[in-house]
Amino acid sequence: MKRAGRPFIAINTSLWVVGAVMMILCLASCSGAPNDSQASSASTQSTGADTSNYLVSVLDEPTTMDFQCTTTDYTIALNCFNRLVEMSKEEDGSVKVAPSLAESWEVSDDGLVYTFHLHKGVRFSNGSPLTASDVLYSFTRLLTHPDSSNSDIVHDIKGAKQLMEGEATKLEGFRILDDETFVIALEQPFSAFLACLCMPGASILDEQTMQEVGDGFGKDPASTIGTGSFVITEWNAGKGLILKANDTCWEGAPKLAGLDLRFTYHPEALSKMFDDGELDILNLDDLGDLSEFYLHGDAYRDNLRTAQHIGIDYIALNESVTPLNDVRVRKALQLALNRQTLLDATYGGAGLVENGIYPHGLLGFNPNLAPIPYDVQKAASLLAEAGYADGFNMVVSLRNTSTERQRNLMEMVASMWDKVGVRATIEVLSEEDFMQKRTSGQLACYAATWAADYDDPDNFVYTFFGSEANTKNRSLCYGNKEIIKRVRDARSIMDDEARIKEYDELERIIVQDDAAWIPLFSKERHYLVSERVENFTCSWNGWFETSYKYMSIRNASE
Repeated sequence: MKRAGRPFIAINTSLWVVGAVMMILCLASCSGAPNDSQASSASTQSTGADTSNYLVSVLDEPTTMDFQCTTTDYTIALNCFNRLVEMSKEEDGSVKVAPSLAESWEVSDDGLVYTFHLHKGVRFSNGSPLTASDVLYSFTRLLTHPDSSNSDIVHDIKGAKQLMEGEATKLEGFRILDDETFVIALEQPFSAFLACLCMPGASILDEQTMQEVGDGFGKDPASTIGTGSFVITEWNAGKGLILKANDTCWEGAPKLAGLDLRFTYHPEALSKMFDDGELDILNLDDLGDLSEFYLHGDAYRDNLRTAQHIGIDYIALNESVTPLNDVRVRKALQLALNRQTLLDATYGGAGLVENGIYPHGLLGFNPNLAPIPYDVQKAASLLAEAGYADGFNMVVSLRNTSTERQRNLMEMVASMWDKVGVRATIEVLSEEDFMQKRTSGQLACYAATWAADYDDPDNFVYTFFGSEANTKNRSLCYGNKEIIKRVRDARSIMDDEARIKEYDELERIIVQDDAAWIPLFSKERHYLVSERVENFTCSWNGWFETSYKYMSIRNASE
């Protein structure tokens, strides 16, 4: 829901927390129900299918079901499609790359050549057999589709650049040996290549269907064909998606008869739906401040599930903007923030303060990284040393789609910076304007969240600091070219111990020496689960978007 901008407000954080909780409890107990038209819209799903035994959940209405052309809408990819490999969370909490459509693979000693063997007998939901040609088609489309948002998954394959730029018609580094075996050659070693192939955007398409449906893929359910546990039967615009079980799935039929996924946005409506037994799974992040009622009350204690989100909230500082081009100023902005207070006030302390780039739970997380202290006096001293004893003015940018919590967070950040003389004004931009300015390196400062797409530090440090283009795209405009080169070169280190050691050192330099990044915290994710749901699981990285194939409904046949 879009919200208009409002001016900067200084906040007494302790009073804000107490007042907010009291207000939330009052709203939840006295006026939590939506009006009749909202409730009706939220709880009614127009469908010709018998969905009485379907698990009911919610999601944002996707702009497209074409996972190659989005970076946010992945529920369909995770439930109706498969990847060559998957991220698998083990019983000890560790995460590893596990077989999926590829039942095995070999990697050459130099890390340049991967030989994959497809699982035998896999068929798409329309009965078409999976072959190596489908994989080649999927990766070629990733690189050549004009709206592709995930080409970086496979751009390390030899010849990918030439194919993307129209200098070649075939992907040179992909060689088919037979229907079930193929070889991928890389331009240079890339240790996280297999992990990248676990991303939803790397899901495998049916070449024959794609050639027949053309632009219909991702728009028409009947044309959106995969190998996964569910099949799309209906997309009711503005209302929801209906998915039925793929009973002939190569992995075996899922335990659920199907999924009834609602497009419902109003926190009050969502709350009422769950209270009335009309909703099986609810992400409490969707309730905003109303979530406090469920988190701290006794009535829903047995319905509450918690997962650590492998992601980080951070503040970006643009080094091409004066005075943020002075490392002393950037360090002062780091030191002036009490990040534990920000976490406590904004998310009730449900999370972990982070001191680097790689969050808790990610491969490469360094528990020994020195913490960034909260030191207002030191911050003021650094500003004076840099020639800003009287402070300076700065603009902090937010999207108009930012949540109330995100807005409150940045208002508290601005209040803390104000104590050392930094006068931050919050501007609210449309999503289009925000992205245009960010990708062109024009935003001076903004806050955002980055979540793990795959379990590797490369997913974080390379995305933001792996090239001059990457760092400009994020409006960081990081100027340490030596470190940018080291980040890029670290991808080719094949010895895991040496690679993680290098990533740890790069993180220390970027965050502490160069103060190019202000880490805030990683958050816990909280879910409400109805009594009839069994085997609830969230994604390995804490995403609400997850695979439902292992979940079931208690007494669904009764």
